[in-house]
Amino acid sequence: MDLSAVALLLSITIDIDPDIGKIFGLTITWHGLFTAIGIICGVTLSVYLARVDGVPSDVGQEIALVSVVSAIVGARLFFVFEHWDRFENDLAAIVTDITEGGITLYGGLIGGVLGGAIYGLFHRWPIGICLDAAAPGMILGQGLGRIGDLINGEHLATASDLPWAFVYVHPNTLGELGKSVHPAAGGYELLGDFLILAVLLLVARRFIKVPGWTFCAYMVLYSVMRFGLSEFRTDEQTVDGIPVPQIVAAVIIGLAIVLAGVIRRFPGQITDEWEDRVLGPPPEEAAEDESTPSPA
Repeated sequence: MDLSAVALLLSITIDIDPDIGKIFGLTITWHGLFTAIGIICGVTLSVYLARVDGVPSDVGQEIALVSVVSAIVGARLFFVFEHWDRFENDLAAIVTDITEGGITLYGGLIGGVLGGAIYGLFHRWPIGICLDAAAPGMILGQGLGRIGDLINGEHLATASDLPWAFVYVHPNTLGELGKSVHPAAGGYELLGDFLILAVLLLVARRFIKVPGWTFCAYMVLYSVMRFGLSEFRTDEQTVDGIPVPQIVAAVIIGLAIVLAGVIRRFPGQITDEWEDRVLGPPPEEAAEDESTPSPA
């Protein structure tokens, strides 16, 4: 038995139709389903974390709504930018062909953050605290969305003979039929997303003392992971041989460092709830608590 046959036997087989079915003529895919689930769960988590830090739920929901719409626009525009040759002679297809696919995760993240941040700054809400609450929700949504990628095989990857490699065998798969490949998006990135989520919730929100820096940590952590995962992807646009996501990742890391410096100098509005959670109660309150006799 040759090595390629052994690799196929050891790999994880995915035999699932990417399309779930149609509702009112609209095709429902696993990617679309888990993207929707990711948005709902991510927004719910972010609104909850913002409320814990003193941002009213209605404010958090308002920012989230603007961010989701901005993310959809950003995801599409970034895809169009990456694949301009497909649209330069048919600009209407930018809108009309969106149901056939064609969005970029980085574009969605950038668009969503810019839209929500601008809206929050306009209303003079505590933007640093809101960004920190948004980061765990964003990475949660990304991770859940990658489950759809895992099922559909949408992102092409390099060949692999490892026992956790994937082989897509369904005739309608969006992956390379019958080829044993690295689970770059649906496996590695999915696990990486949830690892980053754990770091943000258990480490960053506990030990970082500057509002907005948890979001900066998210930017760096995700970009470092995404930079490395490009080595396993074969479907990415390149500029002079460098994958576009790697270029974007490097730029975002630089922006995160600059943003951290700006936030350090101009932290913006701080809520009492955030101060109590991160810095602890003021010294006078702590002294009062210590001096108050406990009931017998």
